Amino acid sequence: MTAEGACGVARDVVVGDLLFECTGLSQSLGAQLFSFGDKNAACGLYSISIDSRTVTEGALFAALPGSVSDGHAFVEAAFKNGAAAALVERQKIEAFDLVSIAQKYKRTLIAVDNTLRAFQDTARVYLERFPHLVKIGITGSSGKTTTKEITAAILGVEKNTVMNPGNYNSETGLPLSVYAVRPCHEVGVFEVGMNHQGEIAALVSVLKPHIALVTNIGSAHIGILGSQRAIVEEKRKIFSQFNETDIALIPEDSPFREALAEKVNGTVSYFGQKSFAELGGVKSLGLDGTEIIWDGQRVHFALPGRYNLDNAFAAIAIARKVGVSNQTIRQGLESVRPLFGRSEILRGRVTIIQDCYNSNPESAALALEFCDGLDWQGRRVYVMGDMRELGENSPAAHEELGRLLLDSRADMIFLYGNEIEPAAAILRNNALPFMHTCDIQELSHALDMYAQDGDLILLKASRGCALERLSATLLPTVMCNQYEGAA
Repeated sequence: MTAEGACGVARDVVVGDLLFECTGLSQSLGAQLFSFGDKNAACGLYSISIDSRTVTEGALFAALPGSVSDGHAFVEAAFKNGAAAALVERQKIEAFDLVSIAQKYKRTLIAVDNTLRAFQDTARVYLERFPHLVKIGITGSSGKTTTKEITAAILGVEKNTVMNPGNYNSETGLPLSVYAVRPCHEVGVFEVGMNHQGEIAALVSVLKPHIALVTNIGSAHIGILGSQRAIVEEKRKIFSQFNETDIALIPEDSPFREALAEKVNGTVSYFGQKSFAELGGVKSLGLDGTEIIWDGQRVHFALPGRYNLDNAFAAIAIARKVGVSNQTIRQGLESVRPLFGRSEILRGRVTIIQDCYNSNPESAALALEFCDGLDWQGRRVYVMGDMRELGENSPAAHEELGRLLLDSRADMIFLYGNEIEPAAAILRNNALPFMHTCDIQELSHALDMYAQDGDLILLKASRGCALERLSATLLPTVMCNQYEGAA
């Protein structure tokens, strides 16, 4: 499976097997079929793409409308690159002269009312071929990707497991991910994201999970939905396709646990540290992670911080419902390693906590709490960037972040971005040294000049700030080795 595009947006899926035959797919979607050329009357589709640049021979190109460009404008480019068929909207055929284009290249048009919905339905049709696959859905305000990775690491010890790669959790990413499923797979672990209202409901209509878990309810996306109660209503839709045999997993200590469990058609189970009889205790190892006593034996879980321990508990809750052994749980936990930008520990002349894939008020507070609690001999340097998608709550949330920083154990604070200005305003009235800039080059230079051997440096911001650029300046050798290892 390959991806191309900004911000980790899934662009295409490449497979070697026949996925669909055009006529059969058209019938499944209730679509209108326009085929040109004898060999295309029953064309085979071997891959699916939403990016004409990545189309390969025998692909289905889905022409999705977008805020910047409309995929219908790229149908001809997709045909030139070998697409056998294009999924298009009926009302746009004439405007983009698609019949003439299909005739020119002797290709097929599959015409529907809404290409995004049909694109998702196509994934649902494919996934329905695997009735024995245990499907797991994970959503929440934070921790989704890490929980998914831990869950797959545990289940993969004992079961043939497939999962969506990276953060392929969107209205296009998750549908593309399901094409990785093969008859050999026993369990599928899928992260379900959201950046607009109604997205989770659409995605679970594709996935139809047997086990679904909510990691937490925080302030992420509050700028889109308006309130935490609205976030609860959106997140609980992960249970909306349940039947009476399906299982909902909800954090035992969530203040929204009753609201999440309301009218779930299935079994509701609560999870957390208090819910596991096998849990003999936990001990923080600082930057080296956590020691977990599970079923009487010690486990080294490499991801640091209480928030990652909560992600581990979520994964364990899923593993218990799937029915794997305690030995499998221990082995899976031992195998977990940090993901890019999520609690990565980079060591060199300074030590960097690179936690800059996402940020919201809850995760920022937890990151500061973790760093403050470390037994550290050197200086603490906290680099905080914008927390985005908070809407009208952004000024107050960043002001509160300023107060947390004021009370923290930081020796120096660097603030980056426009939205974080209210935090800067709090710090300006106090003696704590800090710097605020919206220029990444200025920030990089100032941080590099300030840093000295033995410093602990926290990088925490929303993805759009791309604070990992600072790591490459501070630890060029370490970053170079990381890139070489990934190549």
